[in-house]
Amino acid sequence: MSQSLHQSVLLQHATAALAVKSDGHYLDATFGRGGHALEILDNLSGQGRLDVIDRDPEALKVANEMAAVDDRVTVYSGDFESVIEQQLKPGVYDGVLFDFGVSSPQIDQAERGFSFQKDGPLDMRMNNQQGETAAQWLARADMDEMRRVFWRYGEEKFARRIAQKIVDTRQDKPLTRTKQLADLVAEVNKVFTKKNPATRVFQAIRIHINDELGQIERSLPLALNLLKPGGRLVVISFHSLEDRLVKRFMKQQAKPVKVDRRMPVMPADMPQATLKIMGKAVKAHEVDTNVRARSAVMRAAERL
Repeated sequence: MSQSLHQSVLLQHATAALAVKSDGHYLDATFGRGGHALEILDNLSGQGRLDVIDRDPEALKVANEMAAVDDRVTVYSGDFESVIEQQLKPGVYDGVLFDFGVSSPQIDQAERGFSFQKDGPLDMRMNNQQGETAAQWLARADMDEMRRVFWRYGEEKFARRIAQKIVDTRQDKPLTRTKQLADLVAEVNKVFTKKNPATRVFQAIRIHINDELGQIERSLPLALNLLKPGGRLVVISFHSLEDRLVKRFMKQQAKPVKVDRRMPVMPADMPQATLKIMGKAVKAHEVDTNVRARSAVMRAAERL
């Protein structure tokens, strides 16, 4: 199988939170480069099963190589929302894992356009064979749309100024390269911090063109339906916007139903809590060896 320098975050923590049974059936909904998948497989017997999903063509190459040598693995191609909704059976999984981070190979390959540290085309698509690129969106979006995206998904305080600068710049020359955009943001945001000034803008554009938060919000209820009673839902997030959605979903599903104490009998069809939250959120400890893990948070819950 192809080797990768990608370091999967919270590897042992995620496997422990899944409480992997040797003959269980599990779903890695965000395969990436297979770090978590390999860890799960190490805990499965010959009767265990692992399904994996990814939409990145490079990730799918790795997944298919894994499946070619291990018949316990089944690969699904596509975004996790569509695959879960259209191709997977409800109530059959002992555990579902989401890792919402961008993989290191995606960031390190300049041609993917995710990083401002290496010059490359402004792409940023998780599936770089379909959909609108970052460059195409920057060429057509008006100032208000860009401002909203930069503020909502990047919490960028210079959102309006950066959006206006993009509009002014593209009249003379289109923005097609990551270095162009990073330099433009640095011209507007001159406040010195440890983070590169382009960090929030690049994050916001990536989230927007891949509909990342929308997919998370829609997919969590779908994933819940995949689980058997006692099955585990484990989610690793990499920034507060993602984690907020996960935390809110789990808390809502774990709430006991409020009932008027004056009611003599609870109706049989009264909605019940569907999840039990398993402990507190876990933060990554491998920050010293993997700086990209610094914001990772894992949450786990069990299907009731």
